[in-house]
Amino acid sequence: MPATGWISWLALFLRNAEVKHSGHIHHNDGFQCAHCHYYVSTDPMIAGVKNRNHCPYCLWSRHVDLFEAGDRLAVCKARMQPIGLTLKRTRKKYGLAQYGELMLIHKCEDCGRISVNRIAADDDAALLFDIYPGSLRLDVYTKTKLASDGIQALDTSDKFIVHTSLFGRS
Repeated sequence: MPATGWISWLALFLRNAEVKHSGHIHHNDGFQCAHCHYYVSTDPMIAGVKNRNHCPYCLWSRHVDLFEAGDRLAVCKARMQPIGLTLKRTRKKYGLAQYGELMLIHKCEDCGRISVNRIAADDDAALLFDIYPGSLRLDVYTKTKLASDGIQALDTSDKFIVHTSLFGRS
């Protein structure tokens, strides 16, 4: 069974399950992807992120957050297409800026809002890598928006960083 097959099976199994975690009962609420219609678990134990709003199988998202990740205040609720990858630079307290976290860029089909989302542990790495060329074709507006948020637009020299982030060193 392919990796995404068992993850999908596990997600379906946990869909309405109550999971005992750290002494608390947690009800796992997932969602059906508005693009590919697969069930997506929002359980942090599977996704590796706290606020899941994109599908690990097709990487499409939904415009649900307004001000910050997890606020779920957006009224738009339209589908958001994955249009590229970017690096969110990090700075160590006593060191130089590092490459940063590889993140997904989404654009709302309805209102055009650009958002950047953390990559989840169960996202399809090959599909993420296939999105990289879209990063090179981002329009000036999107690059400017990313820069104003402190996020670096990728260029052709970043291919090694993207590959290493997704697949490790070979």
